[in-house]
Amino acid sequence: MRLLLIEDDVALGEGIHQALGREGYTVDWLQDGSSALHALLSETFDLAVLDLGLPRMDGLQVLRRLRDSGSNLPVLILTARDATEERIAGLDAGADDYLIKPFDLAELKARLRALLRRSAGRAQMLIEHAGIRLNPGTQQVSYQGEPVALTPKEYQLLHELLSPPGRVITRDHLMQLLYGWNEEAESNTLEVHIHHLRKKFSSDLIRTIRGVGYLVEERR
Repeated sequence: MRLLLIEDDVALGEGIHQALGREGYTVDWLQDGSSALHALLSETFDLAVLDLGLPRMDGLQVLRRLRDSGSNLPVLILTARDATEERIAGLDAGADDYLIKPFDLAELKARLRALLRRSAGRAQMLIEHAGIRLNPGTQQVSYQGEPVALTPKEYQLLHELLSPPGRVITRDHLMQLLYGWNEEAESNTLEVHIHHLRKKFSSDLIRTIRGVGYLVEERR
């Protein structure tokens, strides 16, 4: 999952960036509203964590312009503005959740998991498909009842392909998901991860759509 963190407090931003990175998220971080809006409108993310008191453009303005563009990207507002009217304004502007600073990292992670489940149309946490059982809360994966050890990148890739299956996902999207802005990758890195997943599960789990990307087919 690729997240955009929009937070101008450097110490807080670094802490969130590191904590979510350890959870397996690909986290890109910006510190002003104008740059954030440009990124949100031009790139693909699974979720945004948005501060309100930002330089160059207030977070509420960023959110309103994002929603005016037609985007339904899940957005969690993370702010020190705790007045009831502030919360109402944030939710009315299109936020999906609102968390007040200071906060507990465990709660932030739980809220992000809930937003991602909701955006994928799942009420339950577990993802089950073709003998695979994936638990986003614990990041544990099993196949035909046996635990499977995955690297963080393999886990991210499998999670995306199964959320939900039946979608052709482009190579560019998957590379952005896995590496964001701050990591460099070899040209064949994605293919190597796909190869490893096929070996750990099934050779026909992931179809290559030549010239486009990859697909895990729905099971009927």
